[in-house]
Amino acid sequence: MIQPVFGLAVHLVALLTIGSNPLAPGDYTRTLQVDGRERSYLVHVPPKYDPEKPTPVVLIFHGAATNASIMVGFCGMNPKADEVNFVAVYPNGTGTANLFLTWNSGGFQGPNADRRPDDVKFVSMLLDDIATVVNVDPKRVFATGMSNGGMMCYRLAAELSNRIAAIAPVSGTIAISPYKPMRPVPIMHFHGTADRIVPFTGPNGTPKFLTFKSVEETIRFCVKTNGSTR
Repeated sequence: MIQPVFGLAVHLVALLTIGSNPLAPGDYTRTLQVDGRERSYLVHVPPKYDPEKPTPVVLIFHGAATNASIMVGFCGMNPKADEVNFVAVYPNGTGTANLFLTWNSGGFQGPNADRRPDDVKFVSMLLDDIATVVNVDPKRVFATGMSNGGMMCYRLAAELSNRIAAIAPVSGTIAISPYKPMRPVPIMHFHGTADRIVPFTGPNGTPKFLTFKSVEETIRFCVKTNGSTR
């Protein structure tokens, strides 16, 4: 009888964690306060979501000078979430008019670089928040993102590897230094050789306010950090 009792206990803990206002399938906007600033994110709960079952979550980070709403239409992840049953989460960065937003992914230079918000803290608090309304599988929280959002994925791999299972950056390389995850983090990197915003071979003078590694350097760092041989 030990096994059924243990299973019931786990189920009750999950229900208590979710709280009194669980999300049903649909689309939502949620806000939270981080260091005195209101932050927001969008949530898409798929039709097949079962609140009694721990469900994977995919964090999807927009690129620079855009936002979460634009990313929803751009990336096509909601239909994929519906197909394979994961909760799609689209965080908003910070910037001007809730439209021209960026991520503090590292690599920024200039007088205001040190004043940028702590986006790793924001993501950590976001994960705490979403777990109060969705039955999240903590072992299956993934991150993907475009350009500046891809760079943010690498920062999360380095600084929040205890909560991020794996990352899949698109056209975004490592922009932080040092890059030292607490554990090996699986990575799937997508990048076009004709990319002019985040060039495959690394910065070529533009943008001048941001430094980042080339794709080759990024992969080399990840291979070394993860203890891989290839």
